[in-house]
Amino acid sequence: MPLDADAIASLYAQHARGLVAYFARRTFDPQVASELMAETFAAAVADRRAFRGTGDEAAGAWLYGIARHQLSNWYRRAAVERKMLSRLGLEPPLLSDVEYERIEELAGLAELRGRVAELVAELAPESRDALRLRILDERPYPEVAAELGIAEPAARARVSRALRGLASALEAERNAA
Repeated sequence: MPLDADAIASLYAQHARGLVAYFARRTFDPQVASELMAETFAAAVADRRAFRGTGDEAAGAWLYGIARHQLSNWYRRAAVERKMLSRLGLEPPLLSDVEYERIEELAGLAELRGRVAELVAELAPESRDALRLRILDERPYPEVAAELGIAEPAARARVSRALRGLASALEAERNAA
């Protein structure tokens, strides 16, 4: 059953804050989180006739499916857009400091950053070094491998294992809460 304007407004009231937190936890950027939430609802309005479920739970699941799609698209286009905006000398409209801080608070980003830092510190030194070089220093795998004195596939494996371990630990903690 397609969603009408009242149903979309109800979805917004129920899920806008949760979506901002969802995006902020994944992008670590309140500005982007706010934009992705807006894009998610714009897509929901545009696609409202495609919704075939019934009830609030189905509508929420449909909305979060759109959100996952928006996040995936953002990951793909973010680097290209940043380069293009920079080349053109343009800046997107920014959140105020109060809005930015509120989104960080809603998403619990300070606590999440602290917990990630703790988990990284608990990694084996070789995994921690590989992760630091690849993710924090943004170095390509051949450089990571050379720095660590290992083959590139081994460097990739270390980074992958470290990321999977961090994700698993955070997911377990989230499910326990």
